[in-house]
Amino acid sequence: MVQNPSREDLGEIKRLMIDLSDGKIAYVVLSFGGFLGMGDKLFAIPWQAFQVVQEEKVFILDVSKETLEKAPGFDKDNWPDMADVTWGQSIHKYYGYDPYWN
Repeated sequence: MVQNPSREDLGEIKRLMIDLSDGKIAYVVLSFGGFLGMGDKLFAIPWQAFQVVQEEKVFILDVSKETLEKAPGFDKDNWPDMADVTWGQSIHKYYGYDPYWN
């Protein structure tokens, strides 16, 4: 489960994307929106944006639902090229992080 600091539910983690060249988690693919799993939008969010609360088994993402609703996303049948540096830079910039590869 992913929540923001106000403990609003922000969705469910669908995938962890690994950068195979250095073995690091690059992005968390988060499912958000829709109803009962239908119409969910997927978002690739930089791993640095998350905090893990182990005792609660929850990830904290410091963004509002409104920010996530406006974020660049994709659907389950049309994934972006996550190896594209330009795409990666824009995602990191949207969430306020420097790309991990810099």
